[in-house]
Amino acid sequence: MTARVDIDAARARAAAVVDELAADLVDVARRIHARPELAYEERFAAGLLAGTIAARGLAVERGAYGLETCFVARAGSHAGRPHVVVCCEYDALPDIGHGCGHNVIGAAGVGAGLALAAVAGDVGGRVTILGTPAEEGGGGKIRLLDAGAFDDADVAMMIHPAEADVAWAPHIAATSVTVEMHGRAAHAAAGPWHGVNALDALVLGYQAVANLRQHLRSSEKVHGIITHGGEAPNIVPDHAAGVFRVRAAKEKYLAALQERVLACFRGAAEQTGCRLEYEWDPVYADLVSNRTLARRYQANGEALGRRFFPDPDRIPLSVAGSTDFGNVSKRVPAIHPMIAMTPVGVAGHSVEFAECAASPAADRAVVDGAKAMAMTGVELWCDPDLYPAVRAEWEAAVAGG
Repeated sequence: MTARVDIDAARARAAAVVDELAADLVDVARRIHARPELAYEERFAAGLLAGTIAARGLAVERGAYGLETCFVARAGSHAGRPHVVVCCEYDALPDIGHGCGHNVIGAAGVGAGLALAAVAGDVGGRVTILGTPAEEGGGGKIRLLDAGAFDDADVAMMIHPAEADVAWAPHIAATSVTVEMHGRAAHAAAGPWHGVNALDALVLGYQAVANLRQHLRSSEKVHGIITHGGEAPNIVPDHAAGVFRVRAAKEKYLAALQERVLACFRGAAEQTGCRLEYEWDPVYADLVSNRTLARRYQANGEALGRRFFPDPDRIPLSVAGSTDFGNVSKRVPAIHPMIAMTPVGVAGHSVEFAECAASPAADRAVVDGAKAMAMTGVELWCDPDLYPAVRAEWEAAVAGG
């Protein structure tokens, strides 16, 4: 009974800290929203979040792990309790801005981390607030994993805005390939027979990929853009380029799909006489959501008045996105709950989603997300049975692929 009272008191203290910070956290989220920055260029956002942490008395390392827009702050001591890493994201999308709500993620992560830091000394916990740049295609967390940022972590957590509260949602494996076709320039009217059309080769490959799509599983996706198509309409293009994203349910299925996509461009190059060059980005792993810990997050969210999607396992892979937090979840037990911020039907990576990311619903998501994560972290420290159960589930899930 005493342990339960201690958990309740620590959770209440953590929630109270978030309430104290609420106005500042909302202001931070709004200011980041107003100044969207792309991958590895998030200087304003990273500086603002780091400054918010420093204002509460924590030492902050900026430019951590060799990344200019990464920051890290630590509090507490291990003392045999799980080391909780709260991840913050804050990069935006080209043109759309914060159409994925990373301004909310960053502010909520800082709020949760500061709340845990405030109670860590009382319960013997340890927390790290980690600023993770470049989720939108830059693979920031993959670079941080390689640099050792998660080496002594026991659990990692973050929230993500969505149209509903979901304790765990599917995120599938993904990677991108940059494709370049090299041909030979010529006058498009006076001597086109001298030319080798690189744009034709790229479009032929694009069409082959489009035809491939109808034969893919619902959990497999290929989509892309042409980034360069030539210099002028009266010159046969000698160079064309595009970027294509390839996704599959799990990493072990992704490699086969990569080869099928690459075959589309290899064939196009051969048919047109062009030379193909390509480069694959690092793989975003499929997400391993820890159900044991996610259920605790859900209970804490429900205590705040949130209503969760009743059966996350019914969410089809056909609507799943991808995240570099998946790579983290293969290294340590992790949760990535979705937090309701938009009306039902608002698509992510859209102008409408970006508008919702600076709304009263977004403000509430910042505060509630910070509280629910902080209270879940407190339970990891205060309930001696929780982390062993979390770890056992994670080990079984990772071993099962």
